[in-house]
Amino acid sequence: MKAQFKYAFLAGLYARGIVFAVITTMMFVFIVLGTLGLLPFAAQVTAVSLGGTAIAVMLALNIVGDVAVARLMYTAPGAYLHALTPAPRWRILLASVITMLGMDVVTMATVITGEVWMSFNLAGKDIQYAIWEVLTSDARGLQYILPAICLMVAGYLLIMMVILFCVTVRKSLLYSKPAGGLLTAATALAVTYVISLTPLLLAPFGHVSRAGFYFVVTLGNAGCVLYSLLVLIQAAVLFAFTAKFMERKLNI
Repeated sequence: MKAQFKYAFLAGLYARGIVFAVITTMMFVFIVLGTLGLLPFAAQVTAVSLGGTAIAVMLALNIVGDVAVARLMYTAPGAYLHALTPAPRWRILLASVITMLGMDVVTMATVITGEVWMSFNLAGKDIQYAIWEVLTSDARGLQYILPAICLMVAGYLLIMMVILFCVTVRKSLLYSKPAGGLLTAATALAVTYVISLTPLLLAPFGHVSRAGFYFVVTLGNAGCVLYSLLVLIQAAVLFAFTAKFMERKLNI
C-alpha cells in the first residue's frame, strides 16, 4: 500500500507543491517581520490582502491536485498501473482519499492560520497571547471549536466521497448506458437527497423541523459530535459502495 500512497502523494504534490511553498514562504516572512514590528502599516495591509488572495489560490490548486490524484484511478495510463497492481481496489481508493484529504486539510489550515496571524499583527494584537488565553481561561470554548473543526473535516470527506462515488458509477454501471450523463446527474441528486434525510436518525436527540423538501434536526451541545459521527458513517458507506463498483468493473 506504500506504493499507492507514494503515487497519490506525488500526483497531488506536483499540482500544488510549488505554489504552497511560495505561499508559506511569503506568509512566514510577513509574519516574522510583522511580529517584530518591522513592517509599516501599509505593508501589513498589503500582506493581509495577499494572504486572502493566497487562500483562494490554494483552494483552486487543491481542487486541481485532487483531480490529479483521482485521474490515477480513472484514466490512463495511471489507471492501468492500478489495475495491474496486485492490491484490492479499496486500498487504492483509501490511499487516494487519505492523500487528498490530508493534503487539502494541511494546506488550507496552514494558509488560513497564516492569514489570521497576519491579521492579528495588523490589528496590533499578540496571537500567541490570544491562543494561550483561550487554552487557559475557559475550556468551554474548546468544547465547541474542536467538534466544529471535526465536523468540517468530516463534511469535506463526505463531499469528496459523493464526487468519487458518482464518478465511479459513471465509469462502471452507467458507462455504456444511453444518456449516461443524465443518469449520473440523477444519481448525484438522489444520493444528496438521501444524505439530507439521514439526520432524521438523530431525531431522538433533538428537535425536528421541515424546510421545504428537507428536514432539519436541531441538537444540543453534543450536536457537532453526533453530526460528525453520522457524516463519517455516510462517508464510510459511500466508500464501501465506491470500492465495490471499482472492483466489479471500471472502464478506463
